[in-house]
Amino acid sequence: MTDFPALRISFYFASALFSVVLLGLTAARIHYTTHIPLGDPLNSGKDFFDPIVAELLATSILAILWSWFIIHCIHRRHENRFISTFRGELIGLFILWVMYLVGAAIATTFWGKLGWCQMFLPCRVLTALVAFAWINFIIMTFILFIDIAFVVANGGFREPLHGRWDPRASHYGNSNFQWSWSGKTKKTTKRSRFWW
Repeated sequence: MTDFPALRISFYFASALFSVVLLGLTAARIHYTTHIPLGDPLNSGKDFFDPIVAELLATSILAILWSWFIIHCIHRRHENRFISTFRGELIGLFILWVMYLVGAAIATTFWGKLGWCQMFLPCRVLTALVAFAWINFIIMTFILFIDIAFVVANGGFREPLHGRWDPRASHYGNSNFQWSWSGKTKKTTKRSRFWW
């Protein structure tokens, strides 16, 4: 069986790493368009900024913060009532997924075919920006897929997102006890299973 927490930590680490690269590319693009050098033919030499680059900048910052928070929750077995559950993770992940989809799609519409100007640095920055936006979207899609598959296989929508349900080690709640008609509680052990 695959070590599910380690797999998720590695995907979130890759997401944080590629988001840092995207953060640098978007910052370089915003700096270039707001400080256009003299004699540059872009936009007749007038400063401007691209709103979609600002959206990708904000998305990459949120993705970095979210990735490190989730890595911390998984590694430290952090348990909170809402944010540290699979439900909270899936909501946050879906928001980032939509933001990356919108940013990557619009950036591809504007700068998808820049092969004719690859000798200029701004075109290479835009090409790399589009590529890293799609890479981050693909990583978020993988994380979303494996989280949904794990939640469906284990029925853990409201369980702690660290994915290690050991009743002796978890202080999340008394969800390991079930009520019975005899008035006594029966201790049940929730096992983590995954279909691959």
